[in-house]
Amino acid sequence: MEWLVHGRRSIYESSWLSLDMVDVELPDGRRFEQHVVRMARPVAAVVAVDEHDRVLLMWRHRHVTDTWGWEIPAGRVEEGESPVEAAIRETEEETGWRPGELRPIVVSQPSSGSVDSRHHLYRADGAEHIGPPTDITEAEKIEWIPLGQVRSLIEEGKIVNGATLIGLLHVLSDPKRR
Repeated sequence: MEWLVHGRRSIYESSWLSLDMVDVELPDGRRFEQHVVRMARPVAAVVAVDEHDRVLLMWRHRHVTDTWGWEIPAGRVEEGESPVEAAIRETEEETGWRPGELRPIVVSQPSSGSVDSRHHLYRADGAEHIGPPTDITEAEKIEWIPLGQVRSLIEEGKIVNGATLIGLLHVLSDPKRR
């Protein structure tokens, strides 16, 4: 059943996001206002897997949730940049590794009930170390973690980021991983 949108009004706008109040009507006739966050730019992320069946992850703090966790490299697609170009750039900046050829995994909307934020996820088989990360504010440590440890890291709450979960679970569920 489709919800009917009667209108929108902007509450806040920046170069990163907008917050709208949307006047919606449910199929049963009930009507209310809902907050909607729209990210200004899509996100691109990479699950890089090496020849030893390990995945490139960053241990980082997220101030929004005040939590630490393992994440794949990811970031905004900048103006004039393709999602593939952004995925490569973000991986290099955040980890110091250049991913191998990227293959699309999925385009997701991690919280589509209230947030419009497109995430382009890619898989790379292998990566080349090109030096230290140029963005030193992203991660406390960068490691190649065996895929065999990923499920327990998820169960322990050490992997909670949406794009990371989607990408890793996709790789783990692939019967022909390599």
